[in-house]
Amino acid sequence: MKPVVRSLTLGDPVFLSDNTYTAFDRFWLKIIKDERDLPFIYLTLRITFTMLPIAVLLYMPFITGWVWWFFAILYIIFNNFIFKGPFGLMLHCTSHRPLFNQQYAWLNRYLPWIIGPLFGQTPETYASHHLAMHHRENNLENDLSSTMHYQRDSLRDFLLYFSRFFFTVIPSLAWYFNERSQLALRNRVIRGELAFFGVCALLCLVSWQATVMVFLLPLLISRIIMMVGNWAQHSFIDEADPENFYKNSITCINTPYNHKCWNDGYHISHHIKPSMHWTLHPEHLQTNLQAYADNKALVFEGIHFLHIWWYLMKKDYTRLAKHVVNIHGIFASEDDIIALMKGRTRKIKRTVTT
Repeated sequence: MKPVVRSLTLGDPVFLSDNTYTAFDRFWLKIIKDERDLPFIYLTLRITFTMLPIAVLLYMPFITGWVWWFFAILYIIFNNFIFKGPFGLMLHCTSHRPLFNQQYAWLNRYLPWIIGPLFGQTPETYASHHLAMHHRENNLENDLSSTMHYQRDSLRDFLLYFSRFFFTVIPSLAWYFNERSQLALRNRVIRGELAFFGVCALLCLVSWQATVMVFLLPLLISRIIMMVGNWAQHSFIDEADPENFYKNSITCINTPYNHKCWNDGYHISHHIKPSMHWTLHPEHLQTNLQAYADNKALVFEGIHFLHIWWYLMKKDYTRLAKHVVNIHGIFASEDDIIALMKGRTRKIKRTVTT
């Protein structure tokens, strides 16, 4: 069957200013760098006044029995089903583009140091790993989270990938910066990890159950989700041109995920321009469609990274192909799309360089 060729209509979020800011909005606009990031303030406040109080309550000695479990389950719901995605991608956006202006730059520590640990994000690690390592190495051999050397439609290979990341990423990241004489970044990673686990150890003396619920379980879940996401984002790689952003990343459009998680589906354009504001990605895609077509870039419509990971684990290429956008008619058939995807999920063997 020949895939449908149609004009690309995007429904993902863009910035539309209506100049109807409230006094409360105007207060925050004076201290943030970009008015387009005002939604981050409201998300931060919602998390601050819901999850933080519940986390504190779980450590209170007078909260016991079914009442403790009520708050624990409430915490799990807020953490994993309401705020995890939006917070994680807000942390991503504000790592690339700090939220607060220079006069209030100290407030930029609030998300990674105060709120981040509630979601299992150890302070400093995410920004150091993502900005200073992953974007520099571009999923190639020296990228500590590279997917190149794995069969990317294999559950076994994914489990190997996750295990390697989960147990070795911190010492590997510290050593990566040490070898490159980036001692400030090395020290940031070590400082953040020691602070997180040191606080967890002390809080275990108060309540190990609360510490598991508030910090350690979110740590496990967040690292699983991040690895699933990175695997899907970099599952399709052209072995002949693995450094090509169009051929080693994917884009997901017209999905509710982009509305909830700040256009995170636009991973190709994010690697092309890492500091581009999240509201500009739909426009970038529209104005560069020819480049996407020339490189046979994989753009999926109506699904997001978790769907793609799941379909790959099931080797359900037929379902994946039905969601691929046939930009400018570059694919002659769904079989053509499937052949390309299978070719780009094969394990790539290249010598690691330093």
